[in-house]
Amino acid sequence: MLYLPPDEFHVGEQPNFDLAADYLELKAVLSRDGLSFSQDIVDALELSADGDFGTEELAEDAASGAVDRMISRLNVLQEAYPFLIDDGGDAVVLNAGELNEGQIAYLACLVLSNLRAVSPLLDRSIHHPSEAEIRDLRRHFQCIATAAIAAEVGGPAWSFGFPRSGGTGFLAKLSDIWALLRDGNVKAAPSAPRLPKDDQVDVFAWREHRDGLPGFLLVAAQVATGRDWKRKSIRNHIEHVFPHRWFKTPPATKMVAYHVIPFARPDDKFPDDVLVLGNVLHRLRVPLRVMEATNLVKSGVKVEDFENLAEVAGWIASYMARARGS
Repeated sequence: MLYLPPDEFHVGEQPNFDLAADYLELKAVLSRDGLSFSQDIVDALELSADGDFGTEELAEDAASGAVDRMISRLNVLQEAYPFLIDDGGDAVVLNAGELNEGQIAYLACLVLSNLRAVSPLLDRSIHHPSEAEIRDLRRHFQCIATAAIAAEVGGPAWSFGFPRSGGTGFLAKLSDIWALLRDGNVKAAPSAPRLPKDDQVDVFAWREHRDGLPGFLLVAAQVATGRDWKRKSIRNHIEHVFPHRWFKTPPATKMVAYHVIPFARPDDKFPDDVLVLGNVLHRLRVPLRVMEATNLVKSGVKVEDFENLAEVAGWIASYMARARGS
């Protein structure tokens, strides 16, 4: 059902406990009873290594490390985490009740993180999503990311990434957004690309001031789900290129770069992610922000395409039902 090779688990000096934790989570998602066990890590590593993974103690350390990582995820995400872990850490249980918005976002992130292009876990599985499903799931993640960014700034957010809902053109969409922001005049430079799609920006969001003047919180975010996500920094682009390409009078307000990814990142690697990309919302941040966006929308704040999160819930339910029926 899932594949966990030792050479992917041991990369360099540190074991990849995030990958092992994903294994247990995915196995609970795909199993008929919504359960997985820490022993499954030991069995998976020994099976993929043809019984030559190492000592029993080493295998048990891999299992306990995976459980510890899951516990840390639970401690961070609380009600947005869709799994329960028994007191001894032996069993992992998928929430059997109705999933909330944060839990749905987490499960979408979990599947996206383990497509064969980025992870071995689902590579050989009959439960790997089809190409059409992958396109849908990435489109769904755009909605998730827009909601997360809206909650991050506590204000309206627009899904700017291509293709845009309604088929709105690039300059038309940019003009619609800046009609509200009122800082700078949208007009393409003569040398600007003729077919820009989204020019690397997938989400815009802002936190306005009542005086209507420049100098507000303005976020431009890149949404990345592929293996090359860390090579897609937009920090330089939104500071030195985007405002001069698409504005006759560039905004006085500087855009803050964000990256939104579905992946769970090791704590010791994350500071470098921030240095390269700017602020990063990853799998241990996105679900809580999506839950906060629910309250934001209820208060009347515009979060574009938020209603499409219902499609994400439907996709997750269908994916699990199909796996459990096979």
